[in-house]
Amino acid sequence: MMNRRNNLPSETIEALNVKLTLRECLFGNAAFYRKVAYVVIPMIIQNTLTNVVGLLDNVMVGQVGTLPMSAVSIVNQILFIFYICLWGSIAGAGIYSTQFVGKGDYEGVRYITRMKLLFSLVITLFTIALLLFFGRTFIGLYIAEGTSPADRAATLSYAWQYLCIMLIGLVPFMLSQSYASALRECGQTMLPMVAGMTAMVINFIFNALLIFGLLGFPKLGVAGAAIATVISRFAEMLIIILRSHHSTDKYPFFKGLYHPFSIPGFLFPPVVKKMLPLLCSEFLWSFGQAVLLQCYSFRGIDVVAAMNITSTVSQIFMEVFISLGNATAILIGQQLGAGELVSARRTAWRMMVTSVTSCLVMGGLLCLSAPVIPRLYNTEPEIRSLATSLIIVVGVTMFCQAIANVSYFTLRAGGKTWITFAFDAGFSWFVAVPIAFVLSHYSTLSMPLVYLYVSFLELLKGFIGMALVRQGSWVRNIVGG
Repeated sequence: MMNRRNNLPSETIEALNVKLTLRECLFGNAAFYRKVAYVVIPMIIQNTLTNVVGLLDNVMVGQVGTLPMSAVSIVNQILFIFYICLWGSIAGAGIYSTQFVGKGDYEGVRYITRMKLLFSLVITLFTIALLLFFGRTFIGLYIAEGTSPADRAATLSYAWQYLCIMLIGLVPFMLSQSYASALRECGQTMLPMVAGMTAMVINFIFNALLIFGLLGFPKLGVAGAAIATVISRFAEMLIIILRSHHSTDKYPFFKGLYHPFSIPGFLFPPVVKKMLPLLCSEFLWSFGQAVLLQCYSFRGIDVVAAMNITSTVSQIFMEVFISLGNATAILIGQQLGAGELVSARRTAWRMMVTSVTSCLVMGGLLCLSAPVIPRLYNTEPEIRSLATSLIIVVGVTMFCQAIANVSYFTLRAGGKTWITFAFDAGFSWFVAVPIAFVLSHYSTLSMPLVYLYVSFLELLKGFIGMALVRQGSWVRNIVGG
């Protein structure tokens, strides 16, 4: 039954009319935090250790030289767009998957997993073809005009070599992410963690062997780093897929996944309707992040190197609130699917408080580590000094991102993908990118100040997100039952 107010279902209106106390919004009971910990801790462990190894990998490549490190950074920024688009398509379908889990409908989860595999395969094949034809052009956009011809040619050569090898690992990565997302949405976060950690160790070992030519292996430099990553991605894929289908009693939603490989026709339109705005949003947001780096690169190749160090180091400390955002989507999606609408509202605010609190702690630790970690890199003192300043900026402004992050995942859990499109991609392109472009190209501000002003824009985005969460149009069950 529909209510005229805001065109929301009557049960949603009733859920919004329930007054939540301040204490309910700020603090959960022990059972709530146990549930959060069960979902989020494996993700934090996996992703943090992965990022630590990523830092060590980055340091290893940095030992080869500044230009190889910058080349790897450029390619990773380009591939970041693919990763985000892939996650966007998976997450768009996952909105239904989490609510099917809350409803107890594993057949629905299987339908959604099949759709994820199809969508992600199309995106992956398109990306491979696009980068094979236009990869050199995209790489060239990140090399500042003032760079010497020799440095420009070397950077382009390193980057193209790295990119061609990395493309081989996109298919196993796609399969791993499709399976891992289904596992997490069903509350099974341990298998993705084990697979990811195993892949991380493999990646680290082969990085050391192939970058530096240890134990009789060839010394391949940048190419060795790419080969190590591809090997680790095949290992992760095999662990997840084989274990998932070997233990169908533990993972019943994978039983009969391919036999038959069918998807009801009536499910395609609503899922695609939710997926496309999210896919477009993730593409435009990630493209916006790439453009931001391109704006910053106007200040020179040293800025690209410093930004590479900054993003690699910061990601380790930001993983807590990023994982809490993913946990927010899982927990709220399951509650909405089970019809627990008031609980979903309560969970949204509690997760926001938890995320902001974690960022105050992790941001402080990041600021303390800022003068130390850049010293590990074999690069010029000016680049290390700039990286230190940029890392401090991330630490100071991290809480701003936490508010926006939880707001985004809350809105997404309720299927409000057009709102998240405007909230995420719209804000990036109409606010962050124009301001970054103007400050980078036409102001005399130092690079750390430019980065600080752009980063603080996330606070405005966070306030908008809080208003949208409070408005409550996301509080709804979209799978029925």
